[in-house]
Amino acid sequence: MDLEHHQLILRYEHLRVRCPERERRLLASLAEHGQQMPIVVVAEADRFVVVDGYKRVRAMRRLGQDTLQAACWELSELEALLLGRLIRATSEESAFEQGLWLQELQHRFAVPLEDLARRFDRSVSWVSRRLALVRDLPEPVQQAVLRGQVVPHAAMKSLVPLARANRGECERFVEAIAGRRFTSRQVGELVTAYRSGGAKTRALVLADPLLVVKAREQGRRPSACEPNGPGEALRREFEVLASVARRAVKRLCEGAGVHLAPTEWEELAEGFHQAERAMERLTRQVQREMDDARSAAADRDPRASSPGTGASHDREDDGDRPRHGPPGDPLGLGRGAAPGACREGRASPRPDPRASRLVQGEPRAGA
Repeated sequence: MDLEHHQLILRYEHLRVRCPERERRLLASLAEHGQQMPIVVVAEADRFVVVDGYKRVRAMRRLGQDTLQAACWELSELEALLLGRLIRATSEESAFEQGLWLQELQHRFAVPLEDLARRFDRSVSWVSRRLALVRDLPEPVQQAVLRGQVVPHAAMKSLVPLARANRGECERFVEAIAGRRFTSRQVGELVTAYRSGGAKTRALVLADPLLVVKAREQGRRPSACEPNGPGEALRREFEVLASVARRAVKRLCEGAGVHLAPTEWEELAEGFHQAERAMERLTRQVQREMDDARSAAADRDPRASSPGTGASHDREDDGDRPRHGPPGDPLGLGRGAAPGACREGRASPRPDPRASRLVQGEPRAGA
C-alpha cells in the first residue's frame, strides 16, 4: 500500500541510532533508483505505527516524496515490534541500542524481564545488564549517541564506567567530544586520560580533546620497537627466519609428522621446497652484497687488506671461507640446533624417516 507522511506515527524514531554516512548513501540510492523496500507498519485507528524503515521515511521526506510504499503487518504492535527486533538480530547492533529497545518494551507494554529474555532467547541477566547500561547513562549522553555524535560502542565500553563514577563529569565530557567523529578507541583513550590525569589534564581534555588524541598518536609513532633503518629491519627479518626454521625442526623431531598421510607429506614437501628455493636466492643475494661491501671497503681503505687488519679474504688461515659461516652460508644460517635436533629425533622411540627426508630436501616420490 501507499501511505502519505501524515498517516505515519513515528513513535519509535527516538530509539534509532542515526549514522549520517549511511543516511547519505540511502538518500543517494533512493534518488537514483526510487524506493525498493517498503517500510513496515501496523494499523492504529486510521493511522499507522512505523515498525521498521525510519531512515527511508526521513530520506523520502528530504527528497520531497509525498507517499511511501508500506507493508502492513496484521499483528499487534507488541508482536510486530518483537518480530522486527528478531529479524534485525543478525545486523550489528550495540548493547546500548538493545538496552533502549528493551527499556521501551518494558515500560510501554509492561513486559516482565523473564518474558523479554524468553522472547529474545536470552538470559534474564543479559536483559538486566543492557537495561542497566541505559539507566546508567545520563539523558544528554543518550541523545548524543542517538544523534550519531558518539559511537554506541564507545558509550557502552567507556562512557558507562565514567557515568557510574560521576554523571556530571560524563555529561561534560560528552559535550566536549560530541560530533568530532572520534573512534571507540580514541574515546577510550580520552576517558583514560581524563580519569587518570590531574586537573590540568582534565581541563585540556575538555578544552581540546582533538589535541590530546593527536599528541597520544604522535607519541606512539617513534616506537622503540620499530627498526631504525634498513639494516635493522633486515636483521630482524633474518631473526624471524631463523626462529621459524628452528621451530619447524623442533616440531619435526618431536614427531609432528608421524600421523600425517602421504598426501599431506606431499603438500608439506612442496611447501618446504618453495622455502628452500627462496633461501637459496636469499643466500646468493646476501653473498653478493657482502662481496660488494668488502670491495667498497677495500677501495676506501687499502690497509684493510693487510695481514694486520684482520681482513678475512687475504688471510692464509681462512682461505676463501667467509667469516660469518661456511661456504654457501655467509650468515651462518646452517649453524644451530638443526643437525643435533634431527639426531635426537632419530634417537627417539618413535622415529619418522619422512621427517628426516623432508628436512634434508629429498625430493618426494614421483618428483
